[in-house]
Amino acid sequence: MATYDFVFDGLGLRKWCGESGDDGGSMLSMAQLLAETSGEEVEASPWETPFPSMDALHEACPSFPQSRELTSGLEEGFLAIKDTLKIVVDPLTQPLSWALENALWVMQAVPWFIMIPLLMIVAYAVSRSLKLVLLVALCFGFLAFVDYYDYTMQTLAIIFVCAFICVLFGVPIGIAMSRSDRTQRTMIPVLDMLQTLPPFVYLIPLIFLFSVTEPKLYGIAIILYAIVPVVRLTDLGIRLVDKDVIEAADAFGMTERQKLFNVQIPLALPNIMAGVNQTIMMSLAMVVIASLVSAPGLGVLVLRGIRSLELGVGLLSGLGIVLLAIILDRVTKAALARINTSQS
Repeated sequence: MATYDFVFDGLGLRKWCGESGDDGGSMLSMAQLLAETSGEEVEASPWETPFPSMDALHEACPSFPQSRELTSGLEEGFLAIKDTLKIVVDPLTQPLSWALENALWVMQAVPWFIMIPLLMIVAYAVSRSLKLVLLVALCFGFLAFVDYYDYTMQTLAIIFVCAFICVLFGVPIGIAMSRSDRTQRTMIPVLDMLQTLPPFVYLIPLIFLFSVTEPKLYGIAIILYAIVPVVRLTDLGIRLVDKDVIEAADAFGMTERQKLFNVQIPLALPNIMAGVNQTIMMSLAMVVIASLVSAPGLGVLVLRGIRSLELGVGLLSGLGIVLLAIILDRVTKAALARINTSQS
């Protein structure tokens, strides 16, 4: 007798269920096998009562679906709409593939003796710090010295494109959330899901939708994973703008557009830049995971170190990712510090 026979008997569903699942060839426990061998009956202990899960209820009622039917149903449902979904999503995401392909080509086509000084100039323009410029030169020089220059440039190109798109879409979404409580209530569950969903889960539906050779596959995964901080902190920064300042802007007769661009966004810029910093860091973290689906860069070397048990390759590529993270973090924080200084 199955544990939950009484549920279906009490509801009068025994005819719908048919015979108990115990007679249908279900797998027996070790205690049941020993009992059948010895000819003794085993009384189930209350401590061993299983949770009324789908499989436990299926044992009592063979017509009740099992958990594997649910998972297979989800898969069949996704595959049924895959072609239609791809027709809609593919044209919308194709520019992302073009942007990634062109960025990868540019970062690798430009010679190192032009690219490294150019990155140093960008670092100085953002930070006005010679120490940071020297750090950039030393880090990229070291990575080039150990023949990881091309991999580093590939990783940097992917981060530039994905972080730019995150900011391009994330800041307007954050502004919309800050101006409407209803929009905020709608977006917060979506952002919570994106922030808590394991990174590998982003890749599962995308693998079914796009070819592994398409850059949009890993690009979309990186953007979905990294866009959350810039959205949240844009919303927070604008909401934290002093109400007295808003009242003063209203007294001067500013329109909503003027208040947004001349008052709220400038005052919220430190929070927005903090969101950009976190978005860049999360993009870098996801680039490594995205190497599982053909994303180029230092993540490929990390994956090679794991697959081939090449300890040196794994450690050195991991060090390269750390150096790249330090550079990006220092540059964005230097930009944030300059913004804070200009506003104080």
